[in-house]
Amino acid sequence: MDGRMVIRFAALIAFLAALLFAPAGTLDWPGAWVFLAEMVVGGAAVSPWLARHDPDLLRERMAGVFQKDQAPADKIFMVFVQVGFYGWLALMALDAKRWSLSHMPLWLNFVGAVLSASFFLSCWLVFRENSFAAPVVKIQRERGQRVITTGPYAIVRHPMYAGGILYFVGLPLLLGSWIGLALAPILIVALTLRIGLEERTLTQALPDYADYARRVRYRLIPGVW
Repeated sequence: MDGRMVIRFAALIAFLAALLFAPAGTLDWPGAWVFLAEMVVGGAAVSPWLARHDPDLLRERMAGVFQKDQAPADKIFMVFVQVGFYGWLALMALDAKRWSLSHMPLWLNFVGAVLSASFFLSCWLVFRENSFAAPVVKIQRERGQRVITTGPYAIVRHPMYAGGILYFVGLPLLLGSWIGLALAPILIVALTLRIGLEERTLTQALPDYADYARRVRYRLIPGVW
């Protein structure tokens, strides 16, 4: 990563730390520290790999969630998702620490740490196969975007979103918030809504996508949906 990317990543970590520890009212929160450590380690592992093997994808990933050529509906969607996700984190800080409403056994915190960390593995598997895995819904015509059918895409059509489900379940377990876990299905439903938008865009722009969708039947979970 170049210097600007490092600064932006550091600013994101600082923002997330403030979003958690300020509502919590304490720094004595191991789950939050583990969450931040996973973010740092995951970013430190994946970003240099992308810089070496696929710098174009790294630039796409670092370009943010609002980009030129992005589907207008996706821009609106991302506003709500950003607000919802950050609000969810702050609420879990209030629930788990300041209000102390949730009391979760330590073993579930460990399960949450494993599930949330697995998201970074799923991201790497996706990035290894799909150079067009932008963070927004758009068609990268200038890069010759094509349908990806290998690796995890041979199993489900949206493997990164499948990893996102594990993340949305694992994070409240790691942070120790039953309220956060109860609200996680809302974020998961939001993912399924975005899948519909993404698949319409891909089907209209990439002639081979409809055939791929017929061959790989499941979007997120093999044998289920």
